[in-house]
Amino acid sequence: MDRRQPCVYMLASKKNGVLYIGVTSDLVKRIWQHKNDVMEGYTHRYRIHTLVWYELHPTMESAILREKTLKGWKRAWKIRLIEGENAGWCDLYPTIL
Repeated sequence: MDRRQPCVYMLASKKNGVLYIGVTSDLVKRIWQHKNDVMEGYTHRYRIHTLVWYELHPTMESAILREKTLKGWKRAWKIRLIEGENAGWCDLYPTIL
């Protein structure tokens, strides 16, 4: 995977746990930061470290638009999106290294 690729991602604290949606241009680096609690904030406070879904985009603008759209979704829709591609809620981080 190219290190510099705009994408939207979802993290979870556990299966059906607390969700977090973010956008980045370097998924590997960003997820490492979440997993290692590099920054204070929501994911650190609620221990949200598992990458359960991500989607690559051609531009940062399209990734940001998708992030905003997903943040407006109902929780049930987000869970269906995750389970459609990752039924076991496995940590996808090893697959992007």
